[in-house]
Amino acid sequence: MNKVTVYSTPTCPYCLQAKAYFKENNVEFKDIDVAADEKKAEEMIHKSGQMGVPVIIIEKDGKEEVVVGFEKEKIAGLLSL
Repeated sequence: MNKVTVYSTPTCPYCLQAKAYFKENNVEFKDIDVAADEKKAEEMIHKSGQMGVPVIIIEKDGKEEVVVGFEKEKIAGLLSL
């Protein structure tokens, strides 16, 4: 099973779209609010090299795939949706 983590902020429209997409497709995910957690924000920047949200981490076959932004087609491919 794939593990999905979404680094987001409450006001980001693309974050909301990504989370709605996961819910619509019954994909469980962990949501991390980087506006409220500075350490998690630093973790996101370290993993992605980006300060913008959303940053979506999909753990597949023991390997982390980093998706910056809500790239629906890329996400669908990684999750086989």
